[in-house]
Amino acid sequence: MLQDRFGRTIDYLRLSVTDRCDLRCHYCIPKGFKGFEEPDNWLTFDEIERVVAAFARLGTRRVRLTGGEPLLRRNLTALAARLSALPGMQDLSISTNATQLARHAQGLAEAGVRRVNVSLDSLRRECVNEITGHDSLPQVMAGLTAAKQAGLAPIKINMVAMKGINEADIDAMVGFCIANGFVLRLIEAMPMGDTGRNTAYLDLQPILQSLKARYDLQPENASLGGGPARYWRASGSDFTLGVITPISQHFCATCNRVRLSVDGTLYMCLGQNEKFELRPLLRAGISDAGLEQAIREAIELKPERHEFKEKPGQIIRIMSMTGG
Repeated sequence: MLQDRFGRTIDYLRLSVTDRCDLRCHYCIPKGFKGFEEPDNWLTFDEIERVVAAFARLGTRRVRLTGGEPLLRRNLTALAARLSALPGMQDLSISTNATQLARHAQGLAEAGVRRVNVSLDSLRRECVNEITGHDSLPQVMAGLTAAKQAGLAPIKINMVAMKGINEADIDAMVGFCIANGFVLRLIEAMPMGDTGRNTAYLDLQPILQSLKARYDLQPENASLGGGPARYWRASGSDFTLGVITPISQHFCATCNRVRLSVDGTLYMCLGQNEKFELRPLLRAGISDAGLEQAIREAIELKPERHEFKEKPGQIIRIMSMTGG
């Protein structure tokens, strides 16, 4: 098993297959941004498979496909099939904005993807348009329907809660998730790049207390994925709420993940700058044993915690550059 210098087991890899996206959520990609990675620098499917196989040999059991918008990467289902077949791989999932999901849900399920997280910050069409820069709600709804029909489960709705923008939409989203059997995950905005720092931060602690009282939410101990969300289940129903609170109640002590960007850079923490570049090693012909050793060395760089509160201006890179 991979362990960092603080005794945390690293068994979860978030794998970005592209830094590009068909939406422009204002907390993620700046309007007019053109600094995307050149395709020649993207890891090929063969290179991705080598890296993930090395992580799997070192004990990583969970991989999440991310972006940007991962479904913009051509032939992604073929890559998913290759990764799900790797020895030791137990959980292959995907995070998506769902604009392309209606076309790909069945293929993803057949390729071995089991779970899907969908970014959806409001059920109001005009609010979605304001946040994403596109009138994308009908496409997202079609994607959610296709995901249910394909048997992807659980389906989690990721809602970035923003003060004065969509905080009034949380109750409606709770009702939507109850009606459809979706898990709702409320997420605090993070100060990544100017976009993140300019997002109206909303402390989720008071909202969580209100929802706990209204729905008699009890702590949920069952495993619902390898990520940082804390989960509660409503008494007498199947509704499950998760909260991801990197600012108001960070979860660094139990962090079990690293991120691999589309250009082969391993990022150890969203809120710090430690990184390790694998692409030069891969293209220089590194052996499998050498690749495993490089990953071990990279994990040694993982910091104890982020400093979003102490140094909110520290992270210049935007979210889509790191991988979601």
